[in-house]
Amino acid sequence: MAKTTPQIAICGAGIFVRTQYIPRLAEISDLVSLKAIWSRTQESARGAVEIAQKFFPGVECKWGDNGLDEIIEDKSILGVAVVLAGQAQVDFSLRLLKAGKHVLQATRELEEALAGYNSISADVPSKPIWAVAENYRFEPAFVECKKLVAEIGEMMSVQVIVEGSMNNSNPYFSSSWRRNFAGGFILDMGVHFIAGLRMLVGCEVVSVSAATSYVDKTLPPPDNISSLFQLENGCSGVFVMVVSSSSPKIFWRVVGLKGTLQIERGKHDGQHGYAVSLYSADGQSKNTFYKFSGVTEEFKSFIYDISQANVKGSDHVTEPRISFVEGARDVAVLEAMLESGAKQGAPVHVKKF
Repeated sequence: MAKTTPQIAICGAGIFVRTQYIPRLAEISDLVSLKAIWSRTQESARGAVEIAQKFFPGVECKWGDNGLDEIIEDKSILGVAVVLAGQAQVDFSLRLLKAGKHVLQATRELEEALAGYNSISADVPSKPIWAVAENYRFEPAFVECKKLVAEIGEMMSVQVIVEGSMNNSNPYFSSSWRRNFAGGFILDMGVHFIAGLRMLVGCEVVSVSAATSYVDKTLPPPDNISSLFQLENGCSGVFVMVVSSSSPKIFWRVVGLKGTLQIERGKHDGQHGYAVSLYSADGQSKNTFYKFSGVTEEFKSFIYDISQANVKGSDHVTEPRISFVEGARDVAVLEAMLESGAKQGAPVHVKKF
C-alpha cells in the first residue's frame, strides 16, 4: 500500500510565499502535498497557484471568507502555513488552531496569542501544534555552532552586528504592513538575528539597555538600534542593527577564554549562506561554509511533527526549536530593546515565557 503524504495549505500569496515557500516545498514534495493556497483576493491567490502548479499540479485556489472556510472544514488538510501581514497572523492562526489545524507562522504578538492558544486545549481533544517559521534555529550553520561554542571555553563577550540592506531595491521595502507595524523593520528583521543569538549562546537574555535613532526617513522609525544585553550565564554583549546600509554586513561573534567563534552571512561559489570560523587560543582557525537551508529544514520538522501528531496525538513530543514559545522569547528580547530605546536607555528586563 502506497504511503500517502500529509496535505497542507498556505494562507498568504505574497513575495515570501512565491519566492521561498513554494520552491522549498517543491524540494520536499516527496514528504508533503500542497493542497491549497488562500489569499484575500482571487487575483493574488491565482498568481501564487500558477507558480505552485509546476510542482503540485492539483493545488487548489482559495480566496475570501468562503475559501478560508473551505480550508478550515477540509479534514484532509493537517497543517496550514500562515504567511500574512503581521497584524493579521495571530487571529488567523487561532481560528485555524481552534478548528484543529496545526499551524506554522511567523510571530509578533505574545501574551494574548499564548493565552488564546492555551485556552484552545480545553475545546480540542488533541492540542494542535503552533510552530514558528523563518527560523534561524534550523540553519545548519547555527546547528553546528551550537556544538562548537563549547570549544571556546567560558564566554567573555558576544557581538551581533547587523548592517542590513532594506532599500528601494529590496522587494520587501514597500510592504505597507511592515511600515504600519510597531517596531517596523527593526522588529520584523531583527527577531531572526535574536533567534540566531539565543541559539548560539544556549541561554536567555535577561536584561537590555538600548539607544534608538531615526535617520533614514524612507523607512519607518526607528531605523537604528544599539543595545547592551546581559545573558543569564553572566556574560554581556552588544546588539547593533542598522536597517539599511550601503555596505551590508551581518555577523555573530562569541569570544571565549579558549578561542573565538564567528558566523558571518555571505556568499561562497555563488551560493548564499554562512561562513563559520573557529579560532583557537594557539592562533589556528577552521573555516566552513554552510548554504542557506533553514526554511527547508523547518518545513521538514513541521511536516514530521504534524504527521506524528496525527498518529500519536498528544503523546508525540514536538521539535522544541520550532515551538511558538521559542518565537515569543525572540520577540521579547527585541521588544525590551525597543522599550529601553524609548526610555532613553533605561535598563529593561526581558519578559519570560
